[in-house]
Amino acid sequence: MKVLSIQSVVAHGHVGNSAAVFPLQRLGVEVVPIPTVNFSNHTGYGAWRGPLLPPSDVAEILLGVEERGVFGQVDAVLSGYQGGTGIADVIIDAVRRVKAANPAALYACDPVMGNAKSGCFVAPEIPVLLRDRVVPVADIITPNQFELGFLTGTEPASVEQTLASADLARAMGPSTVLVTSVERPDREEGTIEMLVVDTAGSWLVSTPHLPFKANGSGDVTAALFTAHFVRTKDAALALERTASSVFDLIDLTYRSGERELRLVQAQEFYATPRMQFKAEQVR
Repeated sequence: MKVLSIQSVVAHGHVGNSAAVFPLQRLGVEVVPIPTVNFSNHTGYGAWRGPLLPPSDVAEILLGVEERGVFGQVDAVLSGYQGGTGIADVIIDAVRRVKAANPAALYACDPVMGNAKSGCFVAPEIPVLLRDRVVPVADIITPNQFELGFLTGTEPASVEQTLASADLARAMGPSTVLVTSVERPDREEGTIEMLVVDTAGSWLVSTPHLPFKANGSGDVTAALFTAHFVRTKDAALALERTASSVFDLIDLTYRSGERELRLVQAQEFYATPRMQFKAEQVR
């Protein structure tokens, strides 16, 4: 499998491609990483250094990769945090060209814009751009519950409401919606859930909720789910494998006391998921 991943890069820590590439490689996936920013560290520190790449530079890198004949070999395009408004057109154009070279290729978009606790942490134009331009051309989207609500103009809380919102998102274009953090009021105490909806059905998986915010965990989740789904064409199995690996990564990081993901130390959890969580079909 080959994945073209258009995301940020940081020198210290693990977000964007600096979170997604290595887990994919441990799954045996060939990754073509395209940088959108080259920062010293993620912006959660409040200070960082390094350039936001102009969209024209990102487009040039993509063109060079295309000229090597790579686009026809790409099974999936993956995108995450979009630092500026101009990068969306570059990503959309790259998806179009990849699919022209390989019509079976999928586009997985992680529509990063914020979360329920922090609100939106991207430029005000980005959520609208994602909703109106990017999500409609995606095959897979991986929003959290807050992002799903913005995309669909809803406020999902219960499983039924989240399913209805996912249906609205699927009507926009994507056939598969992975909701990466479902926090329904009636869930079992001390748990958090993920929900996937596609043409075959809907499945929910529950894992323990750790009191720890891990920057980059969403990037790992989107990458692993994309790879597992492309490989198996089974949303429930992809969900179980992803939930297993991501929980063990976050748990290892939490127990280490470190701020940054223990991405390398958790590598066996990607290559061999323990499959300790079972997805329940809810529709």
